[in-house]
Amino acid sequence: MTPDDYDAVHACWMACTGMGLNTIDDSREGTTRYLERNPNTCFVSEQDGTITGAILAGHDGRRGYIYHTAVNPAYRRQGIGTALVNAALHALANEGIIKVALVVFSRNDAGNAFWESLGFTARGDLTYRNKALCAITRIDT
Repeated sequence: MTPDDYDAVHACWMACTGMGLNTIDDSREGTTRYLERNPNTCFVSEQDGTITGAILAGHDGRRGYIYHTAVNPAYRRQGIGTALVNAALHALANEGIIKVALVVFSRNDAGNAFWESLGFTARGDLTYRNKALCAITRIDT
């Protein structure tokens, strides 16, 4: 994935129900910043010049994190999501990462089923917390 893919990737995100985006992190600038920090671990899927799916993945040197894995609904059930995840996991492993985490909204049944099918287990021993350091407008798809 490159910054030039942003418009098509953002359209893919918006077409997918159950995602949580925001106007800062998921803006062109925020996404470009993430891609510059993680140039080898983020991928898109293309068919006939159309971006059909995308995954943002990166790490802090210790743990890998997956964000915004999405496949356009018109292209689902073709193995695109699994291929994107496998590419990201392989890239993270090549960078020495041995454990990967992600967050899925509890209400996103399809997303949770997808991750479960790939062997990602839910952790019942954690409480996810965050704090915004500036005003952020949330966008739920």
